[in-house]
Amino acid sequence: MGTDPDEPPASWDRRRLLLALGTGAVNLTVLHRIDVPPSSPSAPGVAGSPPGPSGPDRTTPPPPAGPAGPVLVSGPPPSPATAEPPAMAGAPDAPGPDHVFDLVIDGGRVIDPESGFDGLAQVGIDGDRITGLSVGPLRGRQTVDAAGRVVAPGFVDLLSYEPNSFGVWLKLADGVTTNLAMHGVNNFAAAFFGRYRGQTPIHYGGAFHHHFVRGFELRADIDVPLTEAQLVRLEELAAANLDEGFAGISFSPEYSPGTTTAEMERLAAVAAARGHVCFFHVRHSDPDPPGTSLEAIDEVLAIARATGVAVHIEHLTSTGATFVLDQAAERIEAARASGLDVSACVYPYDFWGSFLASARFAAGWQDRFRLSESDLQVAGTANRLTPDTFRRAVAANKLVAALGSIPEREVRQALVLPWTVVASDAIPTVGMNNHPRGAGTFARTIGRYVREVGVLDLRTALGKMTLLPARRVEAMIPAMAYKGRVQRGADADLVVFDPETIEDRATIERPATPSVGIDHVVVGGRLALRDGEADRSVLAGRPLRSRGPASPIGSAPQSRRLPSEVRTWSA
Repeated sequence: MGTDPDEPPASWDRRRLLLALGTGAVNLTVLHRIDVPPSSPSAPGVAGSPPGPSGPDRTTPPPPAGPAGPVLVSGPPPSPATAEPPAMAGAPDAPGPDHVFDLVIDGGRVIDPESGFDGLAQVGIDGDRITGLSVGPLRGRQTVDAAGRVVAPGFVDLLSYEPNSFGVWLKLADGVTTNLAMHGVNNFAAAFFGRYRGQTPIHYGGAFHHHFVRGFELRADIDVPLTEAQLVRLEELAAANLDEGFAGISFSPEYSPGTTTAEMERLAAVAAARGHVCFFHVRHSDPDPPGTSLEAIDEVLAIARATGVAVHIEHLTSTGATFVLDQAAERIEAARASGLDVSACVYPYDFWGSFLASARFAAGWQDRFRLSESDLQVAGTANRLTPDTFRRAVAANKLVAALGSIPEREVRQALVLPWTVVASDAIPTVGMNNHPRGAGTFARTIGRYVREVGVLDLRTALGKMTLLPARRVEAMIPAMAYKGRVQRGADADLVVFDPETIEDRATIERPATPSVGIDHVVVGGRLALRDGEADRSVLAGRPLRSRGPASPIGSAPQSRRLPSEVRTWSA
């Protein structure tokens, strides 16, 4: 791996390497349970090995045989900790000892969640790929000193929104190298990918947004079921946009309650035919009838059974399982045991946030959520609401943080479930009317729930922030098979952080405050963040498109001007 393995380099103490391999609790049970049978990559619409983003020499490595039953994501299962730095299947041979890399990350604790490698090593980068990984010294035209730091795959935010030019820099400061708008994009695929090309420091992709298209394109009222003609048109639009690069379909029936189960099944069948995933902000977010969180979970699982589609439940602790996480987890685990592909995500906060004019704040919200107006704080301010100010805030459609709305016990429980990943459900926007999770989710996961509370060990937490979200979507987006890993042949998307100081600093009052303790972020082989400072000239983010077939049933509308301000809905 860049040196003669039989000749220990003079500058390295192998005892330090062995000690590093033994540091920290090693809990790979969560990662090991998440794998895929070999038939999955050949699902309709993703067959074959199309070239990755760096050229025709990159192909998706075939997964090994895996156990039958439910799957979460594709790719080989992780192995126990190893002393040998890993390489992806089919990766080129390591360069010889005289090679000079474009960039070397020197002397950090390298953690690769997939192989289990955890030890002191050097990472060599050429272009946009990791081309060398060695326990001995490497030479580089540019070198980053990572001594005393962790070198991990760049964080993959599975549940975000459009990569606006304000929020992406806060994502970068939080260690994110891939921003996936799987809560749905408020646009059509061709316009979305064109709009951000060459404009962002981090990679981006997104899902077809049923709620948005239902209202914007079909002009359907949120409370009214669609006609047959509208359903047919919706199927056409979904198929065309999946074929033009969107990955998966996102549903938010809580915000468009006129959406029927049959309507979602129609679109889920379109996704299933292409091997795509459906993402659900579920219909109900409380445990009390009429309409309970558990009924909403059952609806999603019924759609999965009826259509065979893989499903992902968004922000589990704030929708679908609040106050009933034990029962919701039992349902999901039983569904997985029966063969359904079900996953979920969670953000590490004990309060949700949403816009006051949304259907979430329909009559009776106080009883449903066990809240009062005084529990609502307007994001970007210190203002708590009262019955009088609530009415004015609704008229302004402010986003509020619902303090105390998620039990801390359920946050911790959800984080350790074997089928959950960490995802923010937010990206900061100008105006500061945002939940702090948009800027601090990933640093908070490590700083609070690994270092301070000890709910997760570091390697497991990193797997939930890198490998597992990449696996969740890589059957749809082949380029993701090269992300979420620190291996020779993988994409050079990396984060270097201090495990003792990494911490979120964003608050409700100041939601756009960057995280600390993240020293360097490499995106596509380029240092987008160095010594904690962003280089705004580095716009290395690439579009991450799905690889679907040409649609036989419809075409997407041309790019058009969207409303001057399109609100996103979150919880």
